[in-house]
Amino acid sequence: MRAQDGHGRGRFLPALLLASALLGPPLPALALDPPLQISQYAHTSWTTREGAELGLVYAMAQTPDGYLWIAGSFGIFRFDGLRFTPWQPPNGQTLPSSPYSLLVSRDGTLWIGTFAGLSSWNGRDFVRRHPEVGADFVTSLLEARDGTVWAGLLGRQRGRLCALRDGEARCMTPEGGFGTFVWSLVEDRDGTLWVGAESGVWRWDPEMPRRYAMPGLRVADLTTTVDGRLLVGVRDQGLKELAGDRLVPHAARHAGRPGEWLSDRDISANKLLRARDGGLWIGSEGRGLIHVQNGLADTFTRGDGLSGNIACSLFEDREGNIWYGSHKGLDRFRKLAVTTLTPRQGLPHELTRSVLATTDGSIWVATNDGLARWKDEQPVVFNERDGLPDAHAQALYQDVDGRLWVGTERGLAYFANGRFIAVDGGPSDQIHSITGDDAGNLWLAGNKGLAHLHRGRLVENRPWGAFGRRQQAQVIVADRRGLWMGFWDGGVLYVKDGKVEATYTAAQGLGSGHISTLRLGDDGALWVSTGDGGLSRIQEGRITSLSIANGLPCNRIHWSMPDLKGSLWLYTLCGLVRISQDDVSAWLANPSHRVTPTIWRGADGVPLQVATPAYYNPSVARDRNGKLWSVGVADVQLVDPENIPANAVPPPVHIETLVTDHQTYAATNGLRLPPLVRDISIEFAALTLTDPRSTRFQYRLEGHDSDWQVAVDRRLATYTNLAPGHYRFHVKAANNSGLWNEEGAQFEFSIEPAFYQRSWFRIACAILLAALAWGGFQLRLHMRLRRMQQQLEATLEARVAERTRIARDLHDTLLQRFHGLLLQFQAASNLLPERPRESKQVLTLAIDQVAEAITEGRDTVKELRSSESDGSDLADALRTLAQQLANQTGHATSAAVMLHGAPDALHPLVHNEVFRIAGEAMRNAFHHAGAAHIDVDVAYDARELRVSVRDDGQGIDPEILRQGKKEGHYGLSGMRERAALVGGKLSISSSPETGTVVELRIPGAQAYLPHAP
Repeated sequence: MRAQDGHGRGRFLPALLLASALLGPPLPALALDPPLQISQYAHTSWTTREGAELGLVYAMAQTPDGYLWIAGSFGIFRFDGLRFTPWQPPNGQTLPSSPYSLLVSRDGTLWIGTFAGLSSWNGRDFVRRHPEVGADFVTSLLEARDGTVWAGLLGRQRGRLCALRDGEARCMTPEGGFGTFVWSLVEDRDGTLWVGAESGVWRWDPEMPRRYAMPGLRVADLTTTVDGRLLVGVRDQGLKELAGDRLVPHAARHAGRPGEWLSDRDISANKLLRARDGGLWIGSEGRGLIHVQNGLADTFTRGDGLSGNIACSLFEDREGNIWYGSHKGLDRFRKLAVTTLTPRQGLPHELTRSVLATTDGSIWVATNDGLARWKDEQPVVFNERDGLPDAHAQALYQDVDGRLWVGTERGLAYFANGRFIAVDGGPSDQIHSITGDDAGNLWLAGNKGLAHLHRGRLVENRPWGAFGRRQQAQVIVADRRGLWMGFWDGGVLYVKDGKVEATYTAAQGLGSGHISTLRLGDDGALWVSTGDGGLSRIQEGRITSLSIANGLPCNRIHWSMPDLKGSLWLYTLCGLVRISQDDVSAWLANPSHRVTPTIWRGADGVPLQVATPAYYNPSVARDRNGKLWSVGVADVQLVDPENIPANAVPPPVHIETLVTDHQTYAATNGLRLPPLVRDISIEFAALTLTDPRSTRFQYRLEGHDSDWQVAVDRRLATYTNLAPGHYRFHVKAANNSGLWNEEGAQFEFSIEPAFYQRSWFRIACAILLAALAWGGFQLRLHMRLRRMQQQLEATLEARVAERTRIARDLHDTLLQRFHGLLLQFQAASNLLPERPRESKQVLTLAIDQVAEAITEGRDTVKELRSSESDGSDLADALRTLAQQLANQTGHATSAAVMLHGAPDALHPLVHNEVFRIAGEAMRNAFHHAGAAHIDVDVAYDARELRVSVRDDGQGIDPEILRQGKKEGHYGLSGMRERAALVGGKLSISSSPETGTVVELRIPGAQAYLPHAP
């Protein structure tokens, strides 16, 4: 509206005072900010589109555990703020009819009024129908201060009023009767019970009830006025209040249209609710929801997002939320920490530019369609008709003389005598910031340069290039000596007498990014809000910055402002932040100090802006009452640091179910789960209806978790493969204001062990395993010792056989020869005296035989020494032996050793025994066969080792071959014994025509050493 006299409402004031005196309560004291309107509450709606298939929402009540109970035409539902759960009476019982009215009495009993009787449920016992009430329609329920539960009934022939207390019920009808129904009940602040019935309004006293007739009118609902008087909603006839003995009209004014009163037709009351803050909520019959506070009324309809325009119920929960039930769904209204002002509250335009608090107590807001001035209840709007050069208002400033200056797209103006006066000079385009000093100087930061005015006259206009900058200054602030400039592309300059005296950039420690706002503190320090580097402070050339390194939630700061108690407020990218005075002082003393801020986000009414929300200054103001006003790209935000709505109710916490392996259990103490459960899920809830999605949880499973776990965006704790044992689950929660229910909820359960998880089984298994391990060790040791013993015995037998053979060779040759020599020596001795010549011949022959014996003995010893292989390659060892044998015998016998295949490493025992077998065969061929040629073949194959000795001699006597040995000789039997020792197969064939063939075959697995992996 247009200003007329500086106040803009003079012609309406007498009419308002007169109407108020005649029709309503006195006008409230004029305030800077008007009462909240419905559109300034946070609103959430649930309809069938959100899964709320409730039907008509007739009534609501809240049980002590925090659940909201809803009586709808589709049944009763329990609501935790997120989910609607249908409820049925226990043990297969049913309600007598569809529910209509609800009440939770102070003892926690849920009373359910139906179309055919009254039921109750105390959490243990369900009473389907109280017989005293019968099958009448229970229209309304109320608990009085003395604990009596009152029920209003609609009967087939008459209405009744029933009182239930201490298990007894008494139903009453006054003289003259209620008519066919009692429709509503209310108790005033004096404890008087009022009854709204078909026959009128009754002041109930069982001994002497009094009726206030309302001929032609139908009572819809009852409540009380702020001062405790009876207030009656009358269908199609507005509101009536009891004044003395008469019911008179109760008027309310339109909040958005000063001087205009709501008509009875506008109200059309169906349901009434007096909230704890004094506000009156009216559910209308087809016109939506009406809110009246301090005599000002505003409406909210389906066009604004309401679920439906026909009101069926109203309810206020214990957290102060207002619930509206309609014929199409459910709505919740809650107060926000930050209030938004829009054109609905009187702004001339939704796009706001800057805000300023002036010394006369006014708040000025620059918008795209003029200026709005808050000084009383409603803003007064100024535009081009009031002297503004252009309706697109931009920067604001109040000079030392108290004069208000405003920059517009077409120039500069100041406010005087209720109008704006344009000023020649200065920028003619956008003016981003205005500042001045005590000497009457004024500076304006425009797109193209800095304008300097003195006492309203232009002194100079300097381009930004004169200061070494390419872009314009976003904000300027003057102190006693000079001018501070903050630039859109970053950096701060200090200019004195037109010259740049100091430059501050990120290189000097200033926060990086664009400069959003500059603010001079009481101590002369400059506070700089930066786009990427937090909040910087410059004092005497020293820079300190408060950023995420110090505990800020983010680094993009739009503005800063202290409140009246010294706490620092910041509007940031991630919300509105408050830092306590003690935290600020600690940071000033120690720049590395971490602060602990309080944060309000989008759910609290804070619009989250990515870029700088205001391109013009100032973007924040503090009024004389300490409230903070700020502008964004759209609308105005208002926060009262001393009266921030907070949820003071700790959320009740409930552990609802435990689900394991698709089996659901009630979360009751002492729950025993079967063995071998794998996946366990514990579902819990915190009953806060204000903003359930902001609820935070911490939980811990004692016996498993060493510390508290945080649940983010879920109400579920999951565990996998828990060991058998006893557990205690504990969960606690915090509401949207950060208030924790530290006690929370907890329950105990246990997991039974399987038979093999029990202690006796484990002990038995341990004993068995130890016994098996010991037995295995003993068996292995025994087998190893036995194998070693067998190998030792076989080796000893071979050695004994070899030594036996050598001993017999010595006996058959050397000893026999020595025995013959002894006889010859004896004969020679006998011939010496008589026949010396013959004696000499005998001695000569004996000497020759001694020489031969020595030679044979030496050869035998040599055989013994060479019988052990030296570990060299088998073929090479056999070649060496063949050469030695050829040299010993002196016969014209040739021997050739041939190698077939690549030599492979042999087991030492195999190598030694094969060498001895082949060596024995070669000795026999050299000494006894009379062979001209001997062939030795050594063949390496993966499957077997093959060694053959072939000669062309006279062969072996068949009888010797048959017996396997020659009398007194052990060569053949020794060869067979050695072959068996190494697991080989020895074959000997011989004939006088072809000679002798000795062949040995040993499997590769036994002959060769295993290869390294």
